[in-house]
Amino acid sequence: MKKITIAIDGFSSTGKSTVAKMLAKELDYIYVDTGAMYRAVTLFAMRKLFIKDGHFDKEGLIRNLFLVSVNFKLNTETGIADVYLNNENVEKEIRTLEVSNFVSPIAAISEVRQLLVQKQHEMGKEKGIVMDGRDIGTVVFPDAELKVFMTASADERARRRYDELIAKGDDVSFEAVLENVQKRDQLDTSREDSPLVQADDAILLDNTHTNIEDQFHILLQLAKDRIYGRC
Repeated sequence: MKKITIAIDGFSSTGKSTVAKMLAKELDYIYVDTGAMYRAVTLFAMRKLFIKDGHFDKEGLIRNLFLVSVNFKLNTETGIADVYLNNENVEKEIRTLEVSNFVSPIAAISEVRQLLVQKQHEMGKEKGIVMDGRDIGTVVFPDAELKVFMTASADERARRRYDELIAKGDDVSFEAVLENVQKRDQLDTSREDSPLVQADDAILLDNTHTNIEDQFHILLQLAKDRIYGRC
């Protein structure tokens, strides 16, 4: 059975990571959450105080990118790879609303994107990979055999993210989460370097009214069609 590259792009909180993990597990493929990589760099910037009290020292971060190492290691309990920042498991720390509020400006920096895209290329050179993010089908793997672009209404995405944060015990308001979602949409689609856009040959999947299981089966069928040469 041939291996292919599967690129899943889309807006924040569309469930890309969840369905991508399910798909990778079913196909016995490697899963890479590129959004987690940008979140890890954001956490680094916050810890080094390049982000503090609403101020962002962009040049300071760029000068110190050589100190950043981001990779994934398998979590034997979950069966999914966790993201590591400089050999520290930061999977929990990068999922906060505070990190979410700054990740889009970090992801807009060309030097950051160059650093992480290079690593993403290395991860996918053998194929057999499911990678999700914002520019996988347009920049990282423009020749991917399967490209999917996921979207949903901002209100629905905010509700999902709010429920997730509340379940984790975070003290947040729905209004704050919705504002974050809308702000990230604007930044992601308008940045100069690799903006979030649907690739010409990507399949659009609007999951505003579709549950995860249905999305998974849709993607699995699309993947099998390409793996077995049925399209």
